[in-house]
Amino acid sequence: MTNEPFFTRDGARLIPNSCARGPWTPNSLHGRVVIGLLGSEIERRHGDPAYMPARLTVDLYRSPTLTPVEIVTRVVRDGLRIKVIEAELISEGKSAGHAVCQLLRRTANPPGRVWSNPEWDAPHPDDVPDPGVISGTMWGMWALKPMEGRVGEYGRKRTWLREVRELVGGEPLTPFGRVAAGVDYASPMVNGGDEGMRFINSDVTLYLHRAPVGEWVGYESISHGATDGVAVGQCDLYDEKGRIGTATVCALAMADGPQAVLPKPAGA
Repeated sequence: MTNEPFFTRDGARLIPNSCARGPWTPNSLHGRVVIGLLGSEIERRHGDPAYMPARLTVDLYRSPTLTPVEIVTRVVRDGLRIKVIEAELISEGKSAGHAVCQLLRRTANPPGRVWSNPEWDAPHPDDVPDPGVISGTMWGMWALKPMEGRVGEYGRKRTWLREVRELVGGEPLTPFGRVAAGVDYASPMVNGGDEGMRFINSDVTLYLHRAPVGEWVGYESISHGATDGVAVGQCDLYDEKGRIGTATVCALAMADGPQAVLPKPAGA
């Protein structure tokens, strides 16, 4: 990765660079870097190779500004088979995001078969053409290889996503950190429609039964439902070897407020 990182570490503080700006207001952090920081810091401080970070839930209840932030963590449970860690992102002295991560001890699968929906038949990322330059404030956040549908269109969507920046300068992303840093993309995948992006997600829950292999993570929109301005949607997540988990988001309607700037093909 040669692009400027989203943050630079300065002791306990994390200094955001301009590339961490979000699509809703010009002076706020993108929700995806908040989620990524919370997940990555939990893993950095409390991770253990014997445990799988199987679930990460992040509540996004305040827009942090482009000022230095800090991450505070707390051990809720440190058991033999399950660990539960809380984390908060502090911006300008206020809590702007809260995460709970559940880490489960790795053992062996029990005998027997369990039914699941068939996995997608998507081509390997290397076999998907590069779509070229994409405009919009969200481009430069990641590399995308759409396979079916695009954010801002009606219909099912499937895409490969790869990070193009370090989250924190000089700190390579781990496989879990890579998924956590990008999982906010589930929101535009399930909530973007033919009138643009009119929902802003208030949370995300990431479930993983294993860490991804390789740099590309696949997203497939599975469901979207909305009533009275409250939406819930879900994506299945993949790597080049198969399904690795799911991402679920809640969102609030922004019909009378700002609309996020979505990436579009050049010239569109």
